[in-house]
Amino acid sequence: MTNESALNEDQTGRVLEIAMDLAREGKTAQLAEFIDHGLAVDVVDADGNTLLMLAAYHGRTETVGMLLGHGANPDIQNVRKQTPIAGALFKGEDDVVAKLCAAGADLDAGTPTAREAAAMFGREHLLTT
Repeated sequence: MTNESALNEDQTGRVLEIAMDLAREGKTAQLAEFIDHGLAVDVVDADGNTLLMLAAYHGRTETVGMLLGHGANPDIQNVRKQTPIAGALFKGEDDVVAKLCAAGADLDAGTPTAREAAAMFGREHLLTT
C-alpha cells in the first residue's frame, strides 16, 4: 500500500526550508503547527543546524521555549561543533541563555563551549551551573 500524501524529496526540502525560516524569524505558532503535524523537533539543515540552534542564535526566546517544551535537545552541535547556548552567548541573547540553562544545556559541549564563549564575552554570570 502506498501513501499518496507522502511528500517527495523536493517538497520535503521545501518544508525544511520553511521551518528553518520560521525558527529564525521567531514565528512560534506557525512552527509549532509544523511540529504538531509531524516535523521532527530536532530536524537539521545541511549545516547541521536544528530549529533550536537557529531560534537561539536569532534571539527568539518564545520559539526557544516552545521547542524545548516539545523536547528539543539543547546539546545538538552543528557541523562547526557549535551549540545553541554558545550561539546565544555570542549574540548576547541573555534570555535565551537562561532558557537553555534551565533546560540543562551542557555548558562544556561544543567548540567553543558555553563556558568559553561566556568568558570571551564577559557573560559568565549568565551560566547558572
